[in-house]
Amino acid sequence: MSEDQNNATGAETEDSAASETSQVLEARREKLEGLRARGIEPFGYHYDRTHTCAEAERAFEDGEAAETLDEDGYGPVVRIAGRVMSWRSHGKSAFADLEDGLGRIQVYFRKNTLGEEPWEILDLVDLGDWIGVEGKVGRTRMGQITVFASGWDFLSKGVRPLPIGKVEVDAETGERVVHSGFADQESRYRQRYADLAVHPEVREVFRTRSRVIQSIRTFLDERDFLEVETPALQPLYGGALARPFVTHHNALDMQLYLRIADELYLKRLIVGGFDRVYEIAKDFRNEGIDRFHNPEFTMLEFYQAFADYEDMMTLIEAMLVEVTTAVTGGPSLTFQGREIEVKAPFARVSLVDSLAEAMGSDPMAMSEAELRARAEALSIPELGGAGKGKLLDKLFGELVQPDLVQPTFVVDYPKELSPLAKAHREKEGLTERFELFMAGEEIANAFSELNDPFDQRARFEDQQRLKDAGDEEAVQVDEDYIRAMEYGMPPTGGLGMGIDRLVMLLTDSPSIRDVILFPTMRPE
Repeated sequence: MSEDQNNATGAETEDSAASETSQVLEARREKLEGLRARGIEPFGYHYDRTHTCAEAERAFEDGEAAETLDEDGYGPVVRIAGRVMSWRSHGKSAFADLEDGLGRIQVYFRKNTLGEEPWEILDLVDLGDWIGVEGKVGRTRMGQITVFASGWDFLSKGVRPLPIGKVEVDAETGERVVHSGFADQESRYRQRYADLAVHPEVREVFRTRSRVIQSIRTFLDERDFLEVETPALQPLYGGALARPFVTHHNALDMQLYLRIADELYLKRLIVGGFDRVYEIAKDFRNEGIDRFHNPEFTMLEFYQAFADYEDMMTLIEAMLVEVTTAVTGGPSLTFQGREIEVKAPFARVSLVDSLAEAMGSDPMAMSEAELRARAEALSIPELGGAGKGKLLDKLFGELVQPDLVQPTFVVDYPKELSPLAKAHREKEGLTERFELFMAGEEIANAFSELNDPFDQRARFEDQQRLKDAGDEEAVQVDEDYIRAMEYGMPPTGGLGMGIDRLVMLLTDSPSIRDVILFPTMRPE
């Protein structure tokens, strides 16, 4: 077949699909008008629900166990509401599956029970519509818990069909197997509302995400940390090495940045007398998008006065063990086929020593040109403007990081990479900093926080020189932060952790987009 024929066939297929979609939409709109013609509002205002689908099922099971069912074997009368996910007609009766986001239950409609008009109106129901049903809960002859409808109400018309997949039930095990009608992953990210509607397992990922965040809050609250809020719009960006998003405030006629980290504001609060603070906030970095990076992401940062990076290691170990156990039932998880044991104490390796072992030579003794040559030989991207510290970090990311599957603290980073961390007490040229890695990815980053205003100014000025040399991720000199530090900042330990990556691990999700409800996408 020629290319022109291929193109023509593709165009015909698209036209045919568009025509079919148009016909379906038109048919649904006709049913909508049919409802209105009968005096029924297709988009309801209110419904007095007494039970969720799951609660209705449990109410029957509890009655069954307590032997309190009525003489005909029925449980309580319930009023449930849900989306119609399947429909099976049998002459003067019909079965439907209703799903409400928390569960699914079968409903049985019978013409003799409902009456002529309510039964006829059922013909105007489509898959995806929301209805309310009242009736007793019982079991069918096949043993399935079912609401036997004595009445029903129309709640909302779905004028666009959901991509509901085919459901098959294994004859031997009774297990439901869903063949998705919404297989294109990019479309699922773009239309998350539809993805959630037809994939209960996706809803469960985001319920788990909520449990993770609640568990973190509980852990920190119990240790007297105060949850605070700091600005998302900032006159200077800082607290990390990243490129910011830039915006303009019209009334003040000034340039502002979306924060890349919460760090500098939280440490200002330590100066102000709050001993322990934390924030779970949206941060923004104008960087690439891949399976572990989204420009908008959720970060936990916490700071504790009179602590150092050793204390932060102890704290994050305890937190991750507690959160993992709360979510998975034990201190272990499976991520993409790999078993990960989240048990303290985590392993520790030196960044410099592990990199020296991988390279076969001491990286700290190598010149910037030698490090760049090694990085180029490995085809490591985005080397423009990188100084010695960033070259070490990129080489580490290529040669060592992928093998850090079990929870591992990588400790003691070069000063150039750590402008906000205190100099190491024993190792020249290094800082008291660690990053925590799991499944080959960074999960958390922590310092013994720099509290010397003179050293801080010198580090900021070093960063400014890197910025002037072309490093777009280098930080700026923040005079107000230096002023805060000049008032006196106690010894402090601080840590930042990516919530999205942690949720990826705990839900075995291969992409960060799987754990962000509305990830950043190119325009359609």
